[in-house]
Amino acid sequence: MSFDIELIGSEKTIMSNPDGEHPYFAWPTVAKLQDGRIAVGASGYRVEHICPFGKAVVSFSNDGGETYSEPQSVIDTVLDDRDTGFTVFGESGLIVTSFTKDIETLREKMPQTQECINYINSVSTEAEAEAIGVNFRISHDYGKTFSRIYKSPVSSPHGPTVLNDGTVLWVGRILGIHNHIEAHTINTSTGEMTLRGKMDLYKCDEFEDIYFYEPHAVQLADGKIICHLRAENKAKTMFTLYQTVSLDNGVTWSKPKKIIKDDSGAPSHLFVHSSGTLIAAFSHREMPYGIHIILSSDGGESWSEEFTIYKNLYTDDLGYPATTELDDGSLLTVFYAKDNEESPAVIRQQKWKIKTHRG
Repeated sequence: MSFDIELIGSEKTIMSNPDGEHPYFAWPTVAKLQDGRIAVGASGYRVEHICPFGKAVVSFSNDGGETYSEPQSVIDTVLDDRDTGFTVFGESGLIVTSFTKDIETLREKMPQTQECINYINSVSTEAEAEAIGVNFRISHDYGKTFSRIYKSPVSSPHGPTVLNDGTVLWVGRILGIHNHIEAHTINTSTGEMTLRGKMDLYKCDEFEDIYFYEPHAVQLADGKIICHLRAENKAKTMFTLYQTVSLDNGVTWSKPKKIIKDDSGAPSHLFVHSSGTLIAAFSHREMPYGIHIILSSDGGESWSEEFTIYKNLYTDDLGYPATTELDDGSLLTVFYAKDNEESPAVIRQQKWKIKTHRG
């Protein structure tokens, strides 16, 4: 089977704050909720790529992504809340995830404006300790209300995944430690997490020069879990995707293998279409910059050529796409992008559909 895709309309901005002092939005995720609404999350109301004001926000659409509510804060600690992830589970459940950077890192890399400096200087050591790390909240009413903030030992941009038996499995990297990728289950009633398996990539000499992080996983109908990993080398000449597989619900994992031809695409978000087609979306960080899609009809054994759903000729500050399916079988992919180096990042979406051809 060969694939093609067809874009539906043009891409459009769905989260921005053009007239505000904090106009930067990035690192989105999208999901279709059990009640039919589309939910889009992002780190929003920021000054820049790194700043102390980021918060995890969510917008909802009641009309298939045509219009959205104003972004509302779900996780807003005293630190920079980044990489908003979603997991839809059960009859009405939604998990929202994020992680924070420490004050020392923020102070070094944030814009050196008086606003940022004054704010960081006002954060106490005790408040930093409470906020630091990977945070998540759980809703049992379609994202209308949320639990207190829980802590996770692992981080990933798009959050956990739901297995076929209803288990919520979070495949992520231990924050700040290269190549320590673990799979944990979440008790959605209590927020408690339990270790299920490790990849232990740091033990493999073959990967001594490669950093793996920002994973995302999905389970197929036959029980196989596909996980994609962002991979870079120490020389920063490689930026690509590797794939690993688990056949025992996340306890053990195969040795990762590279799945795209070039070295300029990552991280990936995985989604299984109702047709069974496996979709991976990722950012392309070489000219022309953009958002790319690859497709698989054989459970990740092989992948199609790369299809472009968005192109940017000005900046590589873009990416972290995520995809969900609309009622008519078409797809909606969200991502962040800038019009040029000077403009703030915003959240955009592109609708598209899969076209298949029998070979």
